[in-house]
Amino acid sequence: MTTIAQTAAQMKLESPVMAATSVQMRNDALAQIREQLIAHKDEVFEANRQDLEAAERDGVAAAVVKRLKFDEGKLADVCAGIADLIGLPDPVGRELLKRELDEGLVLVRQSCPIGVIGVIFEARPDALVQISTLCLKSGNCALLKGGSETMRTNKALFTIIYNAAVDAGLPATCLYQVEAREEITELLDCDTSVDLLIPRGSNAFVRYIMDHTRIPVMGHADGICHIYVDGAANVDKAVRVVVDAKVQYTAACNAVETLLVQRCAADRLLPSIVAGLEAEGVEVRGTDEVRAIVDCAPATDEDWDTEYLALIVSIKLVEDVDEAIDHINRHGSHHTDAIVTEDQDTAERFMQLVDSAGVYQNASTRFADGFRYGFGAEVGISTSKLHARGPVGLEGLVTYKYKIYGTDHVVGDYASGARSFHFRDLA
Repeated sequence: MTTIAQTAAQMKLESPVMAATSVQMRNDALAQIREQLIAHKDEVFEANRQDLEAAERDGVAAAVVKRLKFDEGKLADVCAGIADLIGLPDPVGRELLKRELDEGLVLVRQSCPIGVIGVIFEARPDALVQISTLCLKSGNCALLKGGSETMRTNKALFTIIYNAAVDAGLPATCLYQVEAREEITELLDCDTSVDLLIPRGSNAFVRYIMDHTRIPVMGHADGICHIYVDGAANVDKAVRVVVDAKVQYTAACNAVETLLVQRCAADRLLPSIVAGLEAEGVEVRGTDEVRAIVDCAPATDEDWDTEYLALIVSIKLVEDVDEAIDHINRHGSHHTDAIVTEDQDTAERFMQLVDSAGVYQNASTRFADGFRYGFGAEVGISTSKLHARGPVGLEGLVTYKYKIYGTDHVVGDYASGARSFHFRDLA
């Protein structure tokens, strides 16, 4: 039986073949994947039904069960994402720099795939579709490990995607599904074959991955997102933005967890905001100051560092935008944070000084998503500041290499002074 280490090593050797495929071939593969997902949707839905029944029997938390579902709506979303991907420019082979170093000596920096990417994700079978298609479009090989809660759905989806990709002419090593939980440990040891790991899941899950591998890891551990409602906020806008950010998809990492409200306007803002949240079944927790204005449960210091992933939100009053910024930078996860205000200067200060991958004005934090950014989809959201940040689409899955075109150029001529550089950008 072939081990994960052997599979990853073979992928590494053949990844240049995948990188050299034409964008037409990769787009054709995506088109076939989309067609086959639709053609075989009943098989996927049946597998998902079985997974959902098993999750209910096993007492899986409601927030997680919601993520497990793959229905007509999810199928429509992933198919729309694939269609968008096909329409996006090829991220591979782009000329990023062209410089003449000397006569007849030209340096080119060109985009290229990262190589072999390992993606480990909990729940959400639609993530498998997004991740695999993004990797294929960007010319990468991918090892995919989905959560055991959707084992049947993942298997059905992977089989459809893999067969369609290979039938379209992509290398047989373009994708591999890691199925057994114990194989994760083996995958984490493949630091000579796997170029990048992208984990998607809970804080504890991502931390475990980061602590047990030498492979570079891209992603985020927490999704503690904030909205600061400024004194210059329009009440109706605030209610609309806050409710969407909390309720539209509560189990997502970009759902809001903490609201900060400017103290001087709390009497005007809080009653409507809390009423809007409670109308949607949200449990509100607030400081003593908040509870003096609206009826809600008490908040503790622990709430400021908690990602609920449930219909719960904590509220705190702050003096001004600077106190809001300080709170967010101390307690946030540098994921996505927003301000609601009609004061543009205040908004710009907030957006400049909040140290997060996404900062918004008068918009829900739920916009932090590769599809909504026009990336087609995303492999995840990164809070790192190296290589890729925020929703990671095609650009986050490529790196670059340097090429030099010369005739008989040697460094000795420049060291001796016989020749000299005259750097001149050609593009």
